[in-house]
Amino acid sequence: MQDSPPACPLLVGIDVGGTKTHLRALAGGDLVTDHVRASAGWRPHEPAAAAGWLAALVRDALPAGARPRALAVGAHACETPRQGAGIGAAVSALLDVPAQVVGDAELLVPAAGLDQGVGLVAGTGSVAVGRLPDGTAVQVGGWGAVLGDEGGAAGLVREAARAVWAAHDRGERPDLLALGLLDSLGVPEVPALGAALEGAGDLSAEWGRHAPAVFAAADDGSPLARTVIAEAGEALAALVTRLAARGVLVDDVVVAGGTVLAQPTLYEAFTTALARTLPGARARALRVPPVQGAIALARGLV
Repeated sequence: MQDSPPACPLLVGIDVGGTKTHLRALAGGDLVTDHVRASAGWRPHEPAAAAGWLAALVRDALPAGARPRALAVGAHACETPRQGAGIGAAVSALLDVPAQVVGDAELLVPAAGLDQGVGLVAGTGSVAVGRLPDGTAVQVGGWGAVLGDEGGAAGLVREAARAVWAAHDRGERPDLLALGLLDSLGVPEVPALGAALEGAGDLSAEWGRHAPAVFAAADDGSPLARTVIAEAGEALAALVTRLAARGVLVDDVVVAGGTVLAQPTLYEAFTTALARTLPGARARALRVPPVQGAIALARGLV
């Protein structure tokens, strides 16, 4: 926390991720606060609790006596405009400032300095968002580790396990992908992978931790691992294709997320599939913190 409030009105942006939250505050273009903490306690499906969590974060992170001029939040698991509007209205009432709350993927396009386009996240999970020409937000994907999140870390591990099981059922000996998963999960044989995965408490986070084993196996030459990664790239491209089919402008696709940006093989698989299905779309890897998109949205509230 800073010792004294700034002289200029504050714009506050917050990126609430699945693991960590990033708050940034600017006054007259000058950085006042850049604060990162764990996202523990974030409950986006309870508007009052979510608003209280955000208000407490703002009060704790800003200088004593400072009051935001506007607040914008991109939030993990904020899945519908109605959900975001409910949290936004509640936090606006608590802090007595204009506030906007959207899904975290909606920060990517403004963070890239664009007015329109698609935001695609592939971190632990995966989701894509865009807007129709009339401004209506559209989100696809993001359905969690059990049913979706293809191309995210957890989805990759799920599909890798499925590929390993299929090979086992065909009577094949465990390849490098199978051996890598067995080692990562600490189990002795392929049939034991199921119990190890199903016993996880937080499926997305705990499955996602084993994604490096998939990429390592691909680097070492596993055909199974390479197929899993190629199909993950195609699945990410399919999210953009679904948005285009619904009328979203997809000329620019801003890509973020610790999995896709940290793994060149996955990013290349995605861009290759995107070029094949939507030749006019341009992928842009986001190289600035998504919280900059929240600042841009806050500026639009003033």
